[in-house]
Amino acid sequence: MRRSSATVGSAVFFFAGPGTVTVLVPWLLTGFRWHEPVPHWWPARVLGGALILAGAAVLVRAFSRFVREGRGTPVPVAAPDQLVVGGLYRHVRNPMYVALFAVLIGEPLLLGGLWLLYPLLLWCFVAPYVRWREEPALVRRFGADYQRYRSEVPAWIPRLRPWHG
Repeated sequence: MRRSSATVGSAVFFFAGPGTVTVLVPWLLTGFRWHEPVPHWWPARVLGGALILAGAAVLVRAFSRFVREGRGTPVPVAAPDQLVVGGLYRHVRNPMYVALFAVLIGEPLLLGGLWLLYPLLLWCFVAPYVRWREEPALVRRFGADYQRYRSEVPAWIPRLRPWHG
């Protein structure tokens, strides 16, 4: 896939996928209204803001890695030609999902809402989807390379030292 096509496809998916999950749905649920559930909530707001900023930065980096290293997009119909294992993917197999959940947990902390049920409910669908749909598809597409990568790099909790397979 050409880099320009991969860039456009990734940008469209970025707004349609993570944009919907982290912006549109939470806005529909909460209207992004600020609450003060308990006095002195500001430390939770700071933590929430940090999670949102870190998650958003990781999402952007992970999406750009698909374009640069994989020559494709995160969308299965325009999947990368190369197995993406550089950058943040050396620490965790699913940095996009980890970042997405960082944002989703950060939002109620920042806004003072206790609507953490949304990310927990979403997790109940994402984790099985990754395990039973995405990973078998990656094994079929990249074979032993992905199996070796999967055996060395954790799916959800990043390793401190990067994998150098």
